[in-house]
Amino acid sequence: MALPAFAARALGPPPLQPEQGAPARTTCPRRHSRVEAELAASRPGSVAASVRAGPPRGVSLGFNSPPLQDKPPKAFSSLAGALRAPLFALLPRGRRRRMHDLRRRWDLGSLCRALLTRGLAAVGHSLKHVLSAIFSKIFGPLASVGNMDEKSNKLLLALVMLFLFAVIVLQYVCPGTECQLLRLQAFSSPVPDPYRSEDESSARFVPRYNFSRSDLLRKVDFDIKGDDLIVFLHIQKTGGTTFGRHLVRNIQLEQPCECRVGQKKCTCHRPGKRETWLFSRFSTGWSCGLHADWTELTSCVPAVVDGKRDARLRPSRNFHYITILRDPVSRYLSEWRHVQRGATWKASLHVCDGRPPTSEELPSCYTGDDWSGCPLKEFMDCPYNLANNRQVRMLSDLTLVGCYNLSVMPEKQRNKVLLESAKSNLKHMAFFGLTEFQRKTQYLFEKTFNMNFISPFTQYNTTRASSVEISEEIQKRIEGLNFLDMELYSYAKDLFLQRYQFMRQKEHQDARRKRQEQRKFLKGRFLQTHFQSQSQSQGQGQGQGQNQSPGQNLSQNPNPNPNQNLTHNLSQNLTQSSNPNLVQKENRGGQKQGSGQEQSDGSTSNGTNDYIGSVETWR
Repeated sequence: MALPAFAARALGPPPLQPEQGAPARTTCPRRHSRVEAELAASRPGSVAASVRAGPPRGVSLGFNSPPLQDKPPKAFSSLAGALRAPLFALLPRGRRRRMHDLRRRWDLGSLCRALLTRGLAAVGHSLKHVLSAIFSKIFGPLASVGNMDEKSNKLLLALVMLFLFAVIVLQYVCPGTECQLLRLQAFSSPVPDPYRSEDESSARFVPRYNFSRSDLLRKVDFDIKGDDLIVFLHIQKTGGTTFGRHLVRNIQLEQPCECRVGQKKCTCHRPGKRETWLFSRFSTGWSCGLHADWTELTSCVPAVVDGKRDARLRPSRNFHYITILRDPVSRYLSEWRHVQRGATWKASLHVCDGRPPTSEELPSCYTGDDWSGCPLKEFMDCPYNLANNRQVRMLSDLTLVGCYNLSVMPEKQRNKVLLESAKSNLKHMAFFGLTEFQRKTQYLFEKTFNMNFISPFTQYNTTRASSVEISEEIQKRIEGLNFLDMELYSYAKDLFLQRYQFMRQKEHQDARRKRQEQRKFLKGRFLQTHFQSQSQSQGQGQGQGQNQSPGQNLSQNPNPNPNQNLTHNLSQNLTQSSNPNLVQKENRGGQKQGSGQEQSDGSTSNGTNDYIGSVETWR
């Protein structure tokens, strides 16, 4: 429906509409606009020849651009306008397609930016209206008192926007729970102990075993420049790989271990020597066999380290054995998952009493190359599975029970001997840690060997074993299969936590004793300074008295040495302040002395008493 002529003249010429089917145009400059104009003008009889004034260089034709031809524009309807053909329609087909693609990509970026800008503006405008409506509902009665409605809304909106901006910045600077500001520690208790209970159990520990002071105090005089050696007994699936990496990569040394990229072993030499101070998987490799136990290491390590030397030239070394233990159920499940993935540990030697076990003494639980994919029930049903009570077997002396020959003694007696041997070896080790207490393990190692780690240990509460869901019946069966390990772990945990508490108390006592010594030193310096100032003042007074009348000065002060008199009075006052009974006796005896001596010592004693009172007040 067309508009009347008077309405069309009143509204004026409408803006040009884009061509149907053509991509949207923007007023952004395009690089190919000049090329379009030149190509269109070069064609004979083209419409561009009659163009009166083209657009400036670098400016494309927009929606509201003036008409290109001289003839007057036709009347447009209010619903649809006349369509203008673009200049690049006169180009060849191939060039036109390329120009169309170029303009589409250019216009797409411009369109995205425009949409983003307008979208943000619309969101901000909507948010403003929503907040204004909310605040008008809440603070409407208060704003009706005066003409402060609009101003209060603007102020509240500014405060809300400022709060939102602060929250965004805070989340950007302090993501997650790492920011200390989010924890509001200023309103809570002081900073917690970094060595608090790591297994989420009760922080109060009640000991079950009685250990002596020598069992709890583990202070090893490890001389890294000498001949001492640390031997790491690595039990399967106890976190020993992580702890072994800490020993070679995360420890502060005068000469750190050299670890090359792509190699598991590191070179850990003593300062100034080409000799290792650490015997572990990541320093010397599996020199005594894969996951060698206590029986293998005690007989193999001295021969490996000093095997090339003459027996008379071998140094007297101290072998400091260390290990890591883990909860038996978690360790058992972790080993089962590892065996499922194809682990066999066939390279383990199991050397005992100079020979490995026979196939009759140590049968295999599977036929084939590995035991991959075995279910948990099959893993538990094998009676020769070395995963059962592995920690007790690897920490005990197997020569006491005939190695792997089960016919030497009854099973009950054998289990008792193995458990007692494992407890004794564990207690006399230089150090052992627990996988469930990483920070405490780090603390005890640093205090035992006087060696500090660079970065703190990390407690991983989510492992492959924790992801295995088992019933209570299966858990009880696993505990029954590892009953020796369960008792050993209970013993080890009790000893570990008692050592930790003992070392912490000893650290606090040492710090308190050091502070007391510092106070005594500062007090002595203070007393010495006061003695010097008093002696100087007395000396000046004696010099003035001698200049006036020497005879009169001697009659008033029979003691010619003022320093001795000051020291005597000060010690007497200190004794009186510490023992009130002596004060009464000395006061009674002092009444029998002459009045001349009391007058001579009056000035000095008064100054000393004032000083002692000030010291007591300061204390």
